[in-house]
Amino acid sequence: MSEAIQMKRVSRFTGTEEEDFGSRSAHVKTENFSVFYGAFEAVKKVTCEFPEGLVTAMIGPSGCGKSTLLRAINRMNDLIPSCRPSGKMIFQGEDIYCKNIDAVSLRMRVGMVFQKPNVFPKSIYDNIAYGPRLQGIKSRSQLDDLVESSLKQAAIWDEVKDRLSTNALGMSGGQQQRLCLARALAVKPEILLMDEPTSALDPKATTKIEDLIGQLRGQYTIIIVTHNMQQAARVSDLTAFMYEGTLVEFGATRQIFTKPRERQTEDYITGRFG
Repeated sequence: MSEAIQMKRVSRFTGTEEEDFGSRSAHVKTENFSVFYGAFEAVKKVTCEFPEGLVTAMIGPSGCGKSTLLRAINRMNDLIPSCRPSGKMIFQGEDIYCKNIDAVSLRMRVGMVFQKPNVFPKSIYDNIAYGPRLQGIKSRSQLDDLVESSLKQAAIWDEVKDRLSTNALGMSGGQQQRLCLARALAVKPEILLMDEPTSALDPKATTKIEDLIGQLRGQYTIIIVTHNMQQAARVSDLTAFMYEGTLVEFGATRQIFTKPRERQTEDYITGRFG
């Protein structure tokens, strides 16, 4: 872990001094990890660690490989026929691309919220209960508790508690995105991936999602891809800057935004390119 990640700072969520980031164990890490689309290397030999319980933002211009790297963490890229990984992606001591790793089980432990809300054309209740049911939970009382607790975690319970049987497609865009977050949380993941989760939302809905990230910090390891550098500065503990598939710089967010080590990072942060 670099010196940048070992610095202390005041948490923007609690107002208290954070522990050394370097003292956090890596929840997931990559070793010379690449992703190819056919012959094209979209992610190039990335080596990094995502510490447990912290929020890491991935920034960089469009097409730099950040979303591809994010999706690799729960093997969503498996769904693309031409896509193949190289190197290691290690989660809980195991390379998730080993043949004995079940991708469906992995995705229960590594949840994901996508750029656009992708609610199921089912009731609000059934959207949340879908994952737990796949895990084998059939008890109505247990499902009721999971639905309520997940919606409360996503700060949407009070808005929907009286209409759980209504179709989720009738919700606003911001509500749908929080419902997707609740659905991801319902299966009790360890890691939460967020791919541009507020890009399709208005400022008010965006603020609610950002507030939720702050509330979930510490309970989950959160990795968020964002084009919004102000958002990265607001919500994250750590920031990774990628350019043309390469990880240029990875460090504490405050250091990245105030004193970047790489000229390329500084040029991007200050708007000289992007």
